[in-house]
Amino acid sequence: MCRNIRPLNNFEPPASDEEVRDAALQFVRKIGGGSKPSKANEAAYDKAVAAITAASRELIDSLVTTAPPKNREEEAAKAKARSAARYQSQAS
Repeated sequence: MCRNIRPLNNFEPPASDEEVRDAALQFVRKIGGGSKPSKANEAAYDKAVAAITAASRELIDSLVTTAPPKNREEEAAKAKARSAARYQSQAS
């Protein structure tokens, strides 16, 4: 599950609120042990997602770097190439 959480800092354009929330949701699902909570635990999951989203947004907004912003398309292409190489070597 957490493999889907991507770095969100130092991108142009900056990470959207939806991206930050999606990462928080993945994190909560991982530590909660499931992708869909029971009705009894749904409120606890929602509360945790909201808290982690807020903390993550605060962190991202306060980080400082001198590196140039990364390009999303270039980073996605690099990740795809790494994945292809990894799966190709596993198939051999």
